[in-house]
Amino acid sequence: MTLPSWQDKKFGGMIRAALWLETEVKLGNTFTKAALRQAFPEVTQIDRRIRDLRDRGWQIDTSRHDPSLSQDEQRYVKRGAPVWISGQAKVPEHKSSLSAAQRTRIHQADSYLCRACGIGAGETYEDGIEQAFLNIARRKVLLADGTSTVQYVTSCRRCASGASGHEVDLGDLLARIQSLAPLEREVFAGWVRNDQRERSLMEKLWGEFRTLPEESRLAIASAVGAGSEQ
Repeated sequence: MTLPSWQDKKFGGMIRAALWLETEVKLGNTFTKAALRQAFPEVTQIDRRIRDLRDRGWQIDTSRHDPSLSQDEQRYVKRGAPVWISGQAKVPEHKSSLSAAQRTRIHQADSYLCRACGIGAGETYEDGIEQAFLNIARRKVLLADGTSTVQYVTSCRRCASGASGHEVDLGDLLARIQSLAPLEREVFAGWVRNDQRERSLMEKLWGEFRTLPEESRLAIASAVGAGSEQ
């Protein structure tokens, strides 16, 4: 099937961007922001039109998803809905069905923290580049009975984009929890109950040990009887 021309201005910016990816960039290849803007000099906020495609199932990775990419590069990874076909450009219902009250309830349930990295709204990331913005992410969840559903979780903008297409296998996770020894399950239950995990003294000591120079590590090894056998 022959695709419409990405240069046909009867289409909006998002549709033209999708056609440009399909016919000019092509699946698996990279493009730069400069190349994108050069292709669409008359389209304002063409970067946003590319991001809009992600809500329609398109996967376009940035350096946040793929460390091999430079900050100016993106990779076209997966084609989503054929938005140039009538009716296909609509955002799936689950993407836009949340009311303000529902969004607030989800944020409250998640303690106003990104459930992936733990950052709070307005806090600055460790790299100091930007402050966190919290949103609602949709997660595909494979339930224990084999059915699939979409559930909502608080996620910062960085983590939400990095988790595109991620599916949670709840049945597998439950099975692995059930396989824990009784003491391990009790400890895990405490973490779940408190919604946080405190590192034990042993873990803290191990973390400090890993940072030591060789001579100091050997001194610790000797003190705990873990020196090399002669």
